[in-house]
Parts: sequence; structure tokens; C-alpha cells
Amino acid sequence: MRKLILYILPFIGAVVLFAGLVFVLNPRGGKGALQVTSTPKSKVYLNGRLIGETPLCRCKNKEMFSMGEYSIRLVPKEGELKPFEEKVKIENGVLTVLDRTFGDGASSSLITLEETGKRQADLMVITFPDKADVILDSNLAGQSPLLLKNITESDHELKLIKDGYLEKILRIKTSKGFSLHAVVSLGVSPNLSGSSLPIISASPTPSVQKILILETPTGFLRVREDSSLLSAEIDRVNPRQTFELIEEREGWFKIKLESGKTGWVSSQYAEKE
Repeated sequence: MRKLILYILPFIGAVVLFAGLVFVLNPRGGKGALQVTSTPKSKVYLNGRLIGETPLCRCKNKEMFSMGEYSIRLVPKEGELKPFEEKVKIENGVLTVLDRTFGDGASSSLITLEETGKRQADLMVITFPDKADVILDSNLAGQSPLLLKNITESDHELKLIKDGYLEKILRIKTSKGFSLHAVVSLGVSPNLSGSSLPIISASPTPSVQKILILETPTGFLRVREDSSLLSAEIDRVNPRQTFELIEEREGWFKIKLESGKTGWVSSQYAEKE
């Protein structure tokens, strides 16, 4: 029984994520903790350097990372699954949690905390795709993207539901003086094939048409290699920037960047001029 428990523990994180995001650390240390889980087990690379395998927790003072932005790459140890890349920001005295489920119904969750200085706990929920039902402690709170203010400082169950996508359940802990950000890419239901998604226009759009980047909760918008949340991030663009529209698909715009490269952005935070 003990061996069985040890075997299944790494896989629990695919459904239920973690509590206790705020650490009691030396505030002058300028370091934060990082926890990474995945299904199946994966090698973890930080800024191109192998730092271990999932489940991984750099949670002790000597193991933690200096404040700043890092690139994480997860390479599954089994099968022919594509690696996953994400950028995370390490904050002082805070645990950043990244979870990834590979394969059919692939999904990911990134949970971070942002210090606000307010005497309340806030919760920001962002999902891809958007307009998912946000259920907090069994009560419907609204649809994503959603900002909830003055949340009770406690452990909470966060459930995300959207037709055609797999239900996602996260365990979170809110704390006064912090805004908890949960950014979740929902897994497509096996009954909804990616190839069945309608394409608005598969042919190039006239180059005179422009795309305006709108305000986002994160202050930037990810540019992806393909029109899929599972595709690698190749760049980031900022609100109020405009780019040439190359192609359009359901929920996505293909734009030409200043560097000459092309990539896809979510139409949730972009519009035609």
C-alpha cells in the first residue's frame, strides 16, 4: 500500500493543485520558491539548464531562485509527447506553482501571487479559452477572465467548466495583501477534436489590414507558434501595438512581428482596426 501511494502521488497534481502559496521567508533574501508537477514525469529545464524531474519543489532557502523572469521547459520522459514551454516570474517570498498534463486533453495551470499592499485577498482567474464558468467553493462566481476582490483568507476550491473542455479543479490558498493569479489552459474534451474547429479564413488576409492588441490582465499578450494554446510561445506583444494581419482562424489572428517573424495571438485580446 505504501508503494502504491508513493507511485500515485505525482499524478494527483494533474487534478488538484496546491495550497499554501505564501512562504514565511526572509524578506531581504530576494528569492522565491518554485514547484513543478506534470503527468507523465518530465525533465525540468530552467533557462535551458536541467534542474531535475517532476515532481520538483525548490522550496528550501538554499534551493530557491532569485527574483526575476525565467523560461521553464518540460520534456516528458515517456512516449513521443511534445515538450512544453512557459515563462514564469519568481517573486520574493512566494511559491510559484506550475502544473502540466500532457497527451489527450492536455492542460496546464500557472499559479502566482502578486503583492498588493491592501488589507484584503484578491483572486484573478484567466482561462484559455475564455468564458469558462468560475465556481469558487461550490458557488458560481462568474465567467473568465474574472477578478474577485476581498476574498476570504483561506483555502478554496476553484473549479473551471466550459462546454467542450475538460473540467479543471484547483486547490488554492488566498492571503491578505496578495492577489492570486490563476492562469489555466483548459484541456479539450476527447469529444471535441481540434481538427473539427471551424476555420474562418484559411487564406491570407490583405496585408493592409491591421490588428490592434488590447489591454490584458497580465500586461502583455503571448505570441504562439501555431493557433493552439498547446503551441510554444515565441514572443510577447504589448497593448496598443498594431501588427499586420496575415491570417485568421476561429479565436486566433496570425500577425507579422517587427522582427519579420509571424505568430498567432488570441483574438480575445486583439481586434481588427
